[in-house]
Amino acid sequence: MQVIENAIGGKRVVSTSGRKASVYNPATGEQIAELPLSAGGEIDAAIAAAKAAQPEWGNTPPHKRARVMFKFKELLDRHAADLAREISREHGKTHDDALGEVHRGIECVEYACGIPELLKGAFSRNVGPAIDTYSDRQPLGVVAGITPFNFPAMVPMWMYPAAIACGNTFILKPSERDPSAPMLAWDLLMEAGCPDGVLNVVHGDKEAVDHLLDHPDIKAISFVGSTPIAEYVYQRGTRAGKRVQALGGAKNHMVILPDADLDQAADALMGAGFGSAGERCMAISVAVPVGEKTADALIERLRPRVESLKIGPSTDKDAEMGPVVTSMHRDKILGYIDKGVEEGAELVVDGRGFTLQGYEGGYYVGGTLFDRVTPEMTIYKEEIFGPVLSVVRASDYSQAVQMINDHEFGNGTAIFTRDGDAARDFADRIEVGMVGVNVPIPVPVAYHSFGGWKRSLFGDHSIYGPEGVHFYTRLKTVTTRWPAGIKSGAQFTFPTL
Repeated sequence: MQVIENAIGGKRVVSTSGRKASVYNPATGEQIAELPLSAGGEIDAAIAAAKAAQPEWGNTPPHKRARVMFKFKELLDRHAADLAREISREHGKTHDDALGEVHRGIECVEYACGIPELLKGAFSRNVGPAIDTYSDRQPLGVVAGITPFNFPAMVPMWMYPAAIACGNTFILKPSERDPSAPMLAWDLLMEAGCPDGVLNVVHGDKEAVDHLLDHPDIKAISFVGSTPIAEYVYQRGTRAGKRVQALGGAKNHMVILPDADLDQAADALMGAGFGSAGERCMAISVAVPVGEKTADALIERLRPRVESLKIGPSTDKDAEMGPVVTSMHRDKILGYIDKGVEEGAELVVDGRGFTLQGYEGGYYVGGTLFDRVTPEMTIYKEEIFGPVLSVVRASDYSQAVQMINDHEFGNGTAIFTRDGDAARDFADRIEVGMVGVNVPIPVPVAYHSFGGWKRSLFGDHSIYGPEGVHFYTRLKTVTTRWPAGIKSGAQFTFPTL
């Protein structure tokens, strides 16, 4: 059986901690790998390797660091299908979905290729008599990232390409559920010429996370996951004096106004609600049709689409949705469906009891559609992270907006309409970090930045793009004057220019 290795100081090494986790194929329920969970000493070794490599890497000219990123991108393009296969095998998402994830991650590497331009500072001549001022952005040192199971290739690429291109060295702690794609990406980065110790990968659980959060040599932590853990990471990391960006959970709404093209809206909800089995932090899990007529017409279109979802393993080219990641998560989702029925929501399409011939051991949940969900219900308030779409009827536009603004999460949202005034008003008034207008999953491109509001983000910086560069660097401003411009005599008053 395959044993997943760590990557420390440029070498693959098997953890000797004695603690282990199993990696499964969600399509079959079969164990496919064994994952040793790193002990504190092994994490210390990775941090020491990163600390030793950082001074030389941080002093490497930015254009030379960028050349490594260019080569890395070229290798990622060449091996995109290989990465997608690893993702599908351990996560369960369809091959095309996994391939899309890889390409969105590559976009972040592409952005990091422009790092010489992004690190340019500012210069002002003669801010005072013979005095010049300039500023630049300098690396923090050793930084770390803790990433989730749902995007095992893309989310790490939200972090380490920018951090490394900025001159930092990096410790990556991927999800225990699907560790192979991050390891393949590490191989490719090494092949691209990245020096030993610049990127290190350690596998582990909460013990590893706490070790990273507490270690004095880690200067910054990036995290993506659920809100309770994001809050924990933020509080513990900042208490240890670190810079922290911690992205949490979501409950993303899509408002459908009466003037919207309802067939387009229904198609958008299918992809955004059930793609990747709903295991996306930007998945639309709540549809908010405005008006009873709009709601009835939307349900009429959604019901047959949800009932006819093509569910299967990633090897099935016709599959639109695969299994969820673990049996435990499957059971949690089924519990939410039970709770929705118990609390009085109308179950239009029931995904419980779905089985696939030949894959009876897989972790499958059928597409599920609820109608007449209310904001008091558990399935509305909590993030389900599965193929469950709730329809909450709004009497008017103002009620729809207020409903979204009242929710504790503020990650992503969308509105479907032909009304430009309504769309503009929605984008201005909604208290959510990422907004789509007739775009159901408004994930920003790599040269913008990703981040929610409220309890969807802890910290002052969003992730990747310009915000990522600012997070992984600190500003230094230098004011200069040379002897020819200095007047004799001490100056005791506060200096003015």
